[in-house]
Amino acid sequence: MKRVNVIQAKAFLKVVALLAPLLLNANGLAFALPENASGVPQKTATAVAAPAPVASPAVAVPAPAAAPEEEKAGDVIMHHILDNNVFAFEPFGSVNLPRIVVGGFDISITKHVVMLWVVSAILLVVFSVVGSKYKKMTPRTAPKGLVNAMEALVEFIRTDVAKANIGVGYEKYLVYLLTVFFFILLCNLLGLVPYGATATGNINVTLTLATFTFFITQVAALKAHGVKGYLAHLTGGTHPALWIIMIPIEFIGLFTKPVALTIRLFANMTAGHIVILSLIFISFILKSYIVAVAMSVPFSIFIYLLELFVAFLQAFIFTMLSALFIGLASAHEGHEEHEAGVAHH
Repeated sequence: MKRVNVIQAKAFLKVVALLAPLLLNANGLAFALPENASGVPQKTATAVAAPAPVASPAVAVPAPAAAPEEEKAGDVIMHHILDNNVFAFEPFGSVNLPRIVVGGFDISITKHVVMLWVVSAILLVVFSVVGSKYKKMTPRTAPKGLVNAMEALVEFIRTDVAKANIGVGYEKYLVYLLTVFFFILLCNLLGLVPYGATATGNINVTLTLATFTFFITQVAALKAHGVKGYLAHLTGGTHPALWIIMIPIEFIGLFTKPVALTIRLFANMTAGHIVILSLIFISFILKSYIVAVAMSVPFSIFIYLLELFVAFLQAFIFTMLSALFIGLASAHEGHEEHEAGVAHH
């Protein structure tokens, strides 16, 4: 019986002697780098435990850099439509625009600012060329090419927009309406050109244009009716008992018109680019050539062609509404009835 116990004790010691190196080896692997755990050969406890002090600081810092996150589709779309100080010309590189801060105000040059300068320069060159060619024309010669196209657009704005909505005295506002129309049109078109940017997709630009229309509208109303008639218009021709309601409503109505101009142009130009980029990214998200050929490419081309139409349409709508607001502010027909109603009360 004692001999059996001695044999069992010796067998137990042999098992412990065999398992001890394996247990020590496992403890060494626990302190090693997680990403190298499967690749380290299990020879001895000392061989694995030796690199542990060197590998431990690597766990804290470089781990995130080892697997950089892919740029999301939403980030790319927002980077494309938002204004920034980098003009990208992929794959050729990019241009970092200067940052300028004066008195705490950020007046940095951005890509939308650059596009505004480009549009202004193109308009000056085009109208200078067209004007010089018109001076050389005789009554027997007809305009051709660019001159003919510009004449058709100018005549359309003069007759069907300015004269139709403002009426008598429209000539005083024709220069502004023509400038706004061609400026917005060219901004919209350059936004569809590769490496271009849509300046009218910036709400600051559309708000500035709407502010010009607002001040011109108020000046037109003051010139047409005078200060007394301008203030009387705020009452809406109602009984004095209702002035406490009508005056705030009419006053707020003065500002809703430029706000509508701002949001309409900004939203339409921004939405078109978001739709095109979203359709393109669908094929990358789904990782399907079938989706790309059957949906992304055809629908993107269709929306792109639609954007060309929208570029002209939004320039026309902004100009037409500006002329309509000026015409309503300077109209005399309703004003005479309004004065008669006030005198009667």
